Amino acid sequence: MRKLSKFAAAVMTAAMSAMLLTGCGGSAETSSGADAQTTPAADAAATQESAASGETAAAEATAATGEYGEDVQAIIDRGVLRVGVKNAVVGFGFQDTVTGEYSGMEISIAEKIAESLGVDIEFTTVTAATRTELLDSGDIDCVLATFTITDERKESWDFSTPYYTDYVSVLVENSSGITSLADLVDKKVGVSSGSTSARSLTSAMIDAGLISGDGFDAETFDAALWNEGVSFQQYDDYPAISTALSAGEIDAFCVDKSILAIYNTDGRSYIEEQFSPQEYGVATTKGSDFSAYVDGLITEWLSDGTIDGFIAENNLQ
Repeated sequence: MRKLSKFAAAVMTAAMSAMLLTGCGGSAETSSGADAQTTPAADAAATQESAASGETAAAEATAATGEYGEDVQAIIDRGVLRVGVKNAVVGFGFQDTVTGEYSGMEISIAEKIAESLGVDIEFTTVTAATRTELLDSGDIDCVLATFTITDERKESWDFSTPYYTDYVSVLVENSSGITSLADLVDKKVGVSSGSTSARSLTSAMIDAGLISGDGFDAETFDAALWNEGVSFQQYDDYPAISTALSAGEIDAFCVDKSILAIYNTDGRSYIEEQFSPQEYGVATTKGSDFSAYVDGLITEWLSDGTIDGFIAENNLQ
């Protein structure tokens, strides 16, 4: 059985305060006997004021703790927090193929959220293409999977305050001779399905004056259809892109630099440029009270150094 919560304590305190205030009002002495008398209307007003005071205290307690919203309570009652994570991004979300254990910064954050709720945790491996589907279907409660916050995405899902900022970059085989954005003109680049990497790279090349921006619209951009100055091949996961790069099916591999790190093996290098800052946040169902709960935790952990500790532990500085 859990200990008495801050919420319950706040409500009890408010109720006791209301009782004391009512008692003091009934026994207070004044200079006029008429002033000391009360009427039914006055009693009703005092009761309403006391009730309002109690409701305010309860609301403040709920806001302070982030607990007992319908969605949060459902997770507590279930006893398990279900989180969508990556399984092949060292430092963020990585699963040991032998032990099955997950590790990384996002794993640590997820575990700490579960700890704050007093529940167990269940990880589900997601990709850029599946993470929102599983969130929308209710199979998972939140996503911590190098999920970049964008205005477009915020229309469909809630995001916490960013816990990490990365940049997009490009990885190539040294034998290709590609060293910069300029060398990517008329090349085929591998990207993950459902990611924003292709759009970011195209925008960077347009801004650098390397390709024409005719027909480019960030809101409607489709990597599968774009072929003006650079083209893209989409894959379901990062290992598949790395394999395609080795096989010569594509000329370059584009995604957030922190993700590329595991694939930067001997004989490969990053191009000179990195671009398009990528802010990662915890994604939750739009309008869920769990969103506010998570954001409160992330904000607190950014302030007290907990997030910085996770970054240092995973060599993500």
